[in-house]
Amino acid sequence: MTLLTKQEINDYMSVVDKVPIAEQKKIAALLEMDRVERCKDSFLFFVSQMWPVFISGKHHQIMADAFERVADGSLKRLIINMAPRHTKSEFASYLLPSWFLGKFPEKKIIQTAHTAELAVGFGRKVRNLVSSDNFSKVFDLKLSSDSKAAGRWNTNKGGDYFAIGVGGAVTGKGADLLIIDDPHSEQEAKQGNPAVYDNVYQWYTSGPRQRLQPGGSIIIVMTRWSKKDLTGQIIKNAEKTGVDEWEVIEFPAIMPSGTPIWPAFWSKKELEAIKAEIPVSKWEAQYQQNPTSEEGAIIKRNMWSIWESEKPPECDYVIQSWDTAFEKSNRADYSACTTWGVFYKLDKDGKQAPNIICLDSFKRRLEFPELKEKALELWKEWSPDSLIIEKKAAGAPLIYELRKIGIPLSEYTPGKGHDKIARVNSISDLFASGIVWCPDTRWADELMDEMASFPNGDNDDLVDSTSQALIRFRQGGFISIDSDEKDEYEFRRKVEFY
Repeated sequence: MTLLTKQEINDYMSVVDKVPIAEQKKIAALLEMDRVERCKDSFLFFVSQMWPVFISGKHHQIMADAFERVADGSLKRLIINMAPRHTKSEFASYLLPSWFLGKFPEKKIIQTAHTAELAVGFGRKVRNLVSSDNFSKVFDLKLSSDSKAAGRWNTNKGGDYFAIGVGGAVTGKGADLLIIDDPHSEQEAKQGNPAVYDNVYQWYTSGPRQRLQPGGSIIIVMTRWSKKDLTGQIIKNAEKTGVDEWEVIEFPAIMPSGTPIWPAFWSKKELEAIKAEIPVSKWEAQYQQNPTSEEGAIIKRNMWSIWESEKPPECDYVIQSWDTAFEKSNRADYSACTTWGVFYKLDKDGKQAPNIICLDSFKRRLEFPELKEKALELWKEWSPDSLIIEKKAAGAPLIYELRKIGIPLSEYTPGKGHDKIARVNSISDLFASGIVWCPDTRWADELMDEMASFPNGDNDDLVDSTSQALIRFRQGGFISIDSDEKDEYEFRRKVEFY
């Protein structure tokens, strides 16, 4: 049947109450036939008919398009990463298998979740929907007479549905469609042990992946937890082997524009409240689908010393360091400023030794007038003994503007051969020695997180600001560690070094 156009539907609806009963029945039958065909052709329309209170978002349309391509065979490998409570499981583990089996009642589905109980729960919902009158009006699908278990049942056309938890055995089962929904649990992630992710990947490769029928498809929908989670390991292996081509769709809860991905359900205020309550690393991974990794990190989180007092120590010398971006419209670039102070603390031998603490950290996308205003504001707030600005991007005009109003500062230009990685390597032993501190605050957590993700992270603006400051402290003789060579010149007032 050819689907009716929107205009044709409107035309029929406008006259249905004005024609004889016999004509009304014909129009109703025609509209019902059109509804049924739309349910079969369009996953999102099917959802709207089976779930009347569903609130559609842009990301649902993208998911529906991908699911339809899986159904028509043009997409074989799909990964969707999205935040909690964004209809991930309702779509992938409830409505999709129902729709897919309605279209292809002879095919086989293996459905997985991180626990068997959860997987069987999805199986019960799918079975109940398939058995409902509403579904039966669209698809001619019936369960076989012996299908009683919620997680294991067959269709009257030879198809079957099998639900298992991660780690469960799938011997003897095949899949035309393998659905993996959130294979990692929060309890596992809290362990902080990379082995838990390796175990899930090993189970996937040795179990469900091997049960795929020829021409079968895999859909993985999950929240990100780590660079080593199932998404991370599958993509890494695919890039290495070039065997499977995966389409990866990532939905951050808050898009780069600052707009929620699903504003009709999640307001920005509510999401910002969650962001403020959870650690930066958890927000970036679970809500923004951007997990950080300490694999290959030069400076790991545990290399920082945490200053637990609300009041910072009294500092002998303060440096403020700016790394500036090109322009606000470039979504990848931030302007970043860190403020650091040197203070003295008893070392393991009971001697007063210099330590360094981050007093403040700032990062934001700014147009130049905003950048100039913020630089002046932070300079007045902290009254640093030394202000350093890297002479690149907006840094050059910022140096000129600040000098024009009488603010003393130093330009910083990295020498040849001193790339970002080399600069961070040159200060890494300071962190390893335990003399670099930061307070227990959210902005400090963001700083530590960005440092821990370098050089593999998406942003390194705070990293550049930090390395610039610590290199200057070290060159000026403010901080040193046992491995540093001792200078033989007389001590001079530190300010004379700048």
